[in-house]
Amino acid sequence: MTVDLLQACPDLDTRPFSHLLPSLDKALVTTNDLLTLDAQDVAKRAQVPAQDLKKLADAILVALHRDLGFGLEEDRSNTILSPAGDVAWNAISTLDSGLDAALGGGIPPGYLVEVTGESGAGKTQLLLTLLLSSQLPPPRGISKSALYISTEAPLATTRLTQLLATNAYLCSLPAAAKPSLDRILSIQTPDLESQDHILRYQLPVAIRKHGIGLVVIDSVAANYRAEFERAGVRAGAAAMARRGTELVQLGAMLRQLARNENIAIVVANQVGDRFTANPSFTTNPTSRNPSHNSQNSNLREKPDMVEVSNQEPEVTLISPDPLALDHQQRWFTGWGDVQPSFDGRTQNLKTPSLGLVWANQISSRLALIKEPVYNTQPLVTTTNGQDTWTDGEKEIVKWRRWLKVVFAPWAAPTDAVGVEFEILGTGLRHVAQEQVADE
Repeated sequence: MTVDLLQACPDLDTRPFSHLLPSLDKALVTTNDLLTLDAQDVAKRAQVPAQDLKKLADAILVALHRDLGFGLEEDRSNTILSPAGDVAWNAISTLDSGLDAALGGGIPPGYLVEVTGESGAGKTQLLLTLLLSSQLPPPRGISKSALYISTEAPLATTRLTQLLATNAYLCSLPAAAKPSLDRILSIQTPDLESQDHILRYQLPVAIRKHGIGLVVIDSVAANYRAEFERAGVRAGAAAMARRGTELVQLGAMLRQLARNENIAIVVANQVGDRFTANPSFTTNPTSRNPSHNSQNSNLREKPDMVEVSNQEPEVTLISPDPLALDHQQRWFTGWGDVQPSFDGRTQNLKTPSLGLVWANQISSRLALIKEPVYNTQPLVTTTNGQDTWTDGEKEIVKWRRWLKVVFAPWAAPTDAVGVEFEILGTGLRHVAQEQVADE
């Protein structure tokens, strides 16, 4: 119990409950038991007073909420945006009004934020923008330097220089107020051992020495995948348990650092394809009638039948069981809800790396989704002097991208589609609804 409690709540003051811990250890009571089981049953099992046990459970719950960033609104009323939007607050801007509006103003200090998406979705572009805007004064920045920790490619200084030279807002600033590459520190972590040493010992010193306000880790999953999925490493329950323990420790350390130093920690995460044994089906979110879902599926299989309705958009469900993880992932992964495509194609479902263990460590998740736009060129063949038109091969003419706030304590989740954006030489720019309608 003692070791388990220190791992789950490293900041919890256990002195008021020191008389309970030996009995709980002897009865093999875990932190999970205290939070999920009835206090009377646990107290009888461990032979301890039920009232004291309830106080311990309440203290653990408060510590977990504080560790995850919940309740910071009360402690930082001067930095959190009110519902009316009339309270100034400090946040790191994306330098685009549409994306900032979806994020409730930007990325605020004090939180561990994840940006997840497949390759080419725009994760690194967003992170590079944050490295520059963190140096800006409020309300677009926090007037502090940034630190970039790379586990894969080195810092893209060429792209940063391009943003400084082409972004309209950055170009409008006087020379003294412009962000500088000199205020962006960069370090590479080639393996998990060096990553742990840097984050645990060198990072706190660098934050205080250089006035760091933003820490970017790109990406958090690379070294874990290299360590636990490389050839020769035995996969199994023991390896997964060890990886889960290390992820819990990493999350607790980063959350504590963000909260104590009042900095924003933004990590990029990779995704993997989501597979299922059962074919996915679509349904209206207001309906759970299997026969109704089957009828809708039959209608969509016939290309000459078009169903026009004012009902809510359809939702892709992986499992008909509402308690299954495959079904519930749509609320915390960013994939699996309303499809953003307009041609009825099934969305390519993804799952962020590091699993549910890591999802419970982060304060916020931003999902970047991309889908191809195809242009089918007709093919003309001539036979006996007659032209025959057939469908040619599909060609990708461009990619469309969306940003979704999956969950965040300071901003409401975006709608199921998200905010569409594009990547330009000048940075990220949201796509207005009028432009989407014209296309």
